[in-house]
Amino acid sequence: MSLKIVLLGYMGSGKSTIGKLLAERVNYNFIDLDDEIEKLENKKVSQIFDENGVIYFRKLENEVLKALLKPEKNIILSLGGGTPCYFEAMQYLNSRADVHTVYLDVSIPELVRRLFPKKSTRPLIENIITQEELTEFVGKHLFERRQFYRKAKTIISINELLPKQVVDKIESSLF
Repeated sequence: MSLKIVLLGYMGSGKSTIGKLLAERVNYNFIDLDDEIEKLENKKVSQIFDENGVIYFRKLENEVLKALLKPEKNIILSLGGGTPCYFEAMQYLNSRADVHTVYLDVSIPELVRRLFPKKSTRPLIENIITQEELTEFVGKHLFERRQFYRKAKTIISINELLPKQVVDKIESSLF
């Protein structure tokens, strides 16, 4: 049976960075869900949101997620920050014997530290002006999403860890 390691967490938690390193380490293919959606639609995620709305995007995201998990292949899959929160995605993922969900848990101050310098590249937070506003936004958002994230089979607190150390923890929890 193949193994699909699905990384989830808030934006800025390092899903793509960790996913690529882990994929290299265990010799699996790395897939970023947002990248696959952008290829399929030939548009940036922000453009899809703007032109088609959030409901269209979330339905499309769920369809692409399920399609990516169909093939009998070992993969590391990085989800968008909101993916686990819609269409009972966590229930679906955790019901599959070939899927192992991993929540990369990062504190609000650490997320703000990572996100603030790059906020112009994140449509959800690009209009936030101060670090205080970003802290409030992330805190509220994380409060709403954490209930879904915490359903992951493995939870790793990664605040003080280097990416290599996070990969070590994931690898030791799985293999």
